[in-house]
Amino acid sequence: MTKFSKIALCALIIGSSAFFTSCDDTEETKAPVELTLYQKLGGTKMVTDPNDSSKKIEQGRLSFRSVVDTTIVLIVADIVQDKPGNFGAHFAPLASEVFGPDMNATNVARLSKNLTDIFSVATGGAATNTYSGLDMVTTHDPAKNPRMGKKVNDAEMTKFIGYVGMAAAKNGVTDQKIIGEVVAVLESLRAPIVQE
Repeated sequence: MTKFSKIALCALIIGSSAFFTSCDDTEETKAPVELTLYQKLGGTKMVTDPNDSSKKIEQGRLSFRSVVDTTIVLIVADIVQDKPGNFGAHFAPLASEVFGPDMNATNVARLSKNLTDIFSVATGGAATNTYSGLDMVTTHDPAKNPRMGKKVNDAEMTKFIGYVGMAAAKNGVTDQKIIGEVVAVLESLRAPIVQE
């Protein structure tokens, strides 16, 4: 092999290795895929449902259901303790079902499911979750929804967001970025919910 051929061969090898290395560098500079909030909270990973050990539930859905159920408990605790500014007037029809002679909690379970559905769908879990309840305007208008006791004002919506934040913390969600994303979802619903 001539000296020129050896140099050309070396140049070809060096050049091709530089080409492949630069291709690899391009792959490394791709932006990472941003996870949805639903994925950050466990996504579609199936886990045992703590409410029924014979069933499985998506971790993302379970995360939202836990926060929703704790939010309901916090709201009910304030109503029972007759705290100033409680949501008793909003939930009076529902409370009369639960605390009435029939002690029917069916609609509380439906409320929990609907809120869990809304959060799951709105945060990236729409592929495996659906919301089939009333739209937000109808849901929060007592003239159209007999289970809503009164219309929501802006301060009450802010208070509800606070309840959700407290419920998240009680369920171990303390990452401020994640809480901010939950608040953003709730804020996106402020306009149709606030009707007073």
